[in-house]
Amino acid sequence: MPKNLQDTVTLHNGVKMPWFGLGVFKVEDGQEVIDSVKYAIKAGYKSIDTAKIYENEEGVGQAIRESGIARDELFVTTKVWNADQGYESTLKAFDTSLQKLGLDYLDLYLIHWPGKDKYKETWKALEKLYKDGRVRAIGVSNFHVHHLEDLLADAEVKPMVNQVELHPLLTQVELREYCKKQGIQIEAWSPLAQGQLLDNAVLKEIADKHGKSTAQVILRWDLQNEIVTIPKSIKEHRIIENADVFDFELSAEDMDKINALNQNHRVGPDPDTLLF
Repeated sequence: MPKNLQDTVTLHNGVKMPWFGLGVFKVEDGQEVIDSVKYAIKAGYKSIDTAKIYENEEGVGQAIRESGIARDELFVTTKVWNADQGYESTLKAFDTSLQKLGLDYLDLYLIHWPGKDKYKETWKALEKLYKDGRVRAIGVSNFHVHHLEDLLADAEVKPMVNQVELHPLLTQVELREYCKKQGIQIEAWSPLAQGQLLDNAVLKEIADKHGKSTAQVILRWDLQNEIVTIPKSIKEHRIIENADVFDFELSAEDMDKINALNQNHRVGPDPDTLLF
């Protein structure tokens, strides 16, 4: 069980990834993203998750440079966008992302969505980048079990991470069990269901019992389920509050109550219908 914000999980290739990080989806490039990344690093966060489609890689890179933290102390993730899938186009997209971030290497590079029929070619490009030492770990995002099975049939390198929409309304139990068997680390995007859970009565009751917020209860639930989590915020007090989840523990009864909230409800697209 992670004990603090710097604690890491060891991915199947030996790379250590923080359990907790900052997501920057829908954070505007420029001062907004620079400030939020700086707030996070100042608060002790080591992991920052962006993507090409967020259009804020430049700001993330600037914040990292201005933070004064050594590059090797941080864990930076970005993702190849749907329009760039394919072997050569992925290699080119990686170079562009690296240039925008102003970094020499990435810690984690993900295929953002499986799409229809290019993810195997895209994965070959990620394998090359990995073998060339340009990225420390590679993975996928929004892959269902059947996508993973299809990818693994030909892959030379097994994905280290699968980042998916995951929260108490969408607990993804089958996918989590499959990934655990395969040694693929599950990571949650939109862990707070884009705010839809913050007024949930069950979560509020558990939060009151522990003297915590509903957001903190959800993020603690992630950690106790061995799920890497990357909540997003642009407010410094919220970034600090989100990470204040290491001084309490949810009971088995609390965990069961939260698990029971599952409705297979998505706030984002279903990977089986987002085809391109």
